[in-house]
Amino acid sequence: MTHIQHRHLQRFTAEARLLMILAAPILTAQLAQQALAFVDTVMAGRVSATDLAGVAVGGSLWGPTFLFLYGVLLSITPMVAQLYGAGKIDETGPLARRGIMVAAPLVLVAFLLLRHAEFVFVRMDVSPQIAAIAIDYLKAISWGLPAMAMFFLLRNLSEGLGLVRPSMLIGLASIPVNVAGNYIFIYGKFGLPAMGGVGCGWASSLTLWFMCGCMLLTIWRIRRYSMTHFFDLAKRRGTEGATQIFRLGMPIGIALLVEASIFALIALFLAPLGALTVASHQITLNYSSLIFMIPLSLSSAITIRVGHAIGRQRNDRARLVSRVGLTLNSGIALATALLTLVFAETIAGIYTRDAQVITLATGLLYLNALYQVPDAFQIGAAAALRGYKDARVPLIMVIIAYWVIGLPLGYSLGLTELFGAPMGAKGFWISLIVGLSVAAGLLGLRLWRVGRKRSR
Repeated sequence: MTHIQHRHLQRFTAEARLLMILAAPILTAQLAQQALAFVDTVMAGRVSATDLAGVAVGGSLWGPTFLFLYGVLLSITPMVAQLYGAGKIDETGPLARRGIMVAAPLVLVAFLLLRHAEFVFVRMDVSPQIAAIAIDYLKAISWGLPAMAMFFLLRNLSEGLGLVRPSMLIGLASIPVNVAGNYIFIYGKFGLPAMGGVGCGWASSLTLWFMCGCMLLTIWRIRRYSMTHFFDLAKRRGTEGATQIFRLGMPIGIALLVEASIFALIALFLAPLGALTVASHQITLNYSSLIFMIPLSLSSAITIRVGHAIGRQRNDRARLVSRVGLTLNSGIALATALLTLVFAETIAGIYTRDAQVITLATGLLYLNALYQVPDAFQIGAAAALRGYKDARVPLIMVIIAYWVIGLPLGYSLGLTELFGAPMGAKGFWISLIVGLSVAAGLLGLRLWRVGRKRSR
C-alpha cells in the first residue's frame, strides 16, 4: 500500500468512526420511536387479526402524514448544521422558532384530514369492520399532531448542532409510556372501556405529548442550548427565515410523502383481499421499518456532517462524508438482508400466532431482503443532498422512481393479469425493489454531480 493510499484509508476510517459515533444515539432514538409502532402492531395483533388490520389501514394514512411533517421540519437540520459550521450558533434558535410558522398551518390541515378520512376507506372498498377501527384510530392519534410537530422541530435543532443524546433518552423514556397507554386503552383498565386497536391511537397521542414536553424542558433547562437563543424572543436577527425553511422543507416533505404514499396505497389496494393479506403485509412493513432505522440514522449523521463541512467551506470533507456514509449504509444493509433471509419465518412468528399469516409474511420478508440494499443507498444519497441543501431535483427523481415506475408496476403485478396471474402483496414488493433501485441510481448520480460542482 502506497503512502497516499494509506492516508486515504486513514481519512476514510476516521470519518467512518465519526459517523458511527454520531449515528449511534440517533439510531437508538429512531428505534425507540419505531418501537412505538412495533408495540402497537404486536398488542393490537394479540386482540384479533381485524384489530391489527384496522391499525394497519389507519396507519397507512397516519404514516404519510407523519413523514410529510417530519420531512418539512427536517429542513431545519441542514440549515442549523450549516449555521453551526459557519460559527453562527446564535442564529439557530430564532431559525427553529420560525419553523413554528411553517408547521402550524400544516398541522391544522393534517388534523382536519385525519378526522375526516372516512371517504378514503369507502372509495377503497375497505371492509366496514376494519374501516371502523381505522377511522377511530386516526381520530384519536390526530390529537398528538401539534406535539409531534414541536418535538420534531426541537429535535432537528438539537441534531443540527450535533447534540443527539437528548432525543435518544427521550425516545427510550417514551417506550414504557406507550406500553402503559396501550395496556390501559386497548384492554380497558382503570374504569375505561376496552377499545381494542383504537386504543393504540390514544396511547400514541399521549406518548407524543410526553415526548414534546420532555424536549421543551431539555432545550429550556440544559445550558448548552442557551447559545441558540430559542426562548429569547427578542433575538430576531439571522439570515435564514420561514421562507427558506418552507422552500427547502417542502421538497423534502413531498419526497418522503411520495415514498410513504406508495406504502399507503399498497395497504389500501390490498385491503379488499382480506385481513390475512393485510396483516402479512403489515408485519413485513413494520419489520422493514425497524431495519430501515439503521440506514436512516446513519443518513441523519451524514446530513449533519455534510452540513457542518459546507458551513466551514470544506467541500472536500463533504464529499468524503458522502462516500463513507454510502459505503457504510450499503454494507450494513447487505448484512441485515442476509439475516432477514435466514430468519424470515422466525421474524414473522414474533408478530402473530396465525399459521397462515406467518406463511404469507415469510414470503414477503424474502422479498424485503432484496429491497434493503437499494433502499439504504438511496436514503443515504438523499441525506447527503440535504446536507448540501439540494432538495428540488431529488424530489423529481423520487417521483419518477416511485410514481412513474414503481406504483404502476406494482398495481400491474399485484392486481391485474397483465404479467400473468395476480401476485397480490408479492407483486407490490417486487415493484418496490425496482422503484428503489431506480431511485438509488438517480440520487447517486445527482450527489456525484453536486459534490463535483461544489469542489470546482
